[in-house]
Amino acid sequence: MVAMRHYLFVCSQNRLRSPTAEHIFAEVPGIVTASAGTNNDAENPLTDELVDWADFIFVMERQHRGKLQQKHKAALKDKRLIVLDIPDDYAFMDPALVRLLRAKMKRWLPKN
Repeated sequence: MVAMRHYLFVCSQNRLRSPTAEHIFAEVPGIVTASAGTNNDAENPLTDELVDWADFIFVMERQHRGKLQQKHKAALKDKRLIVLDIPDDYAFMDPALVRLLRAKMKRWLPKN
């Protein structure tokens, strides 16, 4: 049995970018996806439990990395934290966002 990698996608509100990433990579063999937001009023607020669950954490902007490191420092331990540098300029499932996410995530996806 192949070990599944847990990928957590994080943005501010968990309404546009991170849910898009969660959705488009959910069908990739070998990974399980989730998404959350750094803001308290996010659709799915980021928790220590989610951080602990993740093997890889992908944040959309540097500010998200800072908030994550500040609020969830203990849970981060040996987690891989990657900044994708994707601005908040896209709607949910925007084709341009999907293309950008696929391009930026290419190196992080399992090789089949």
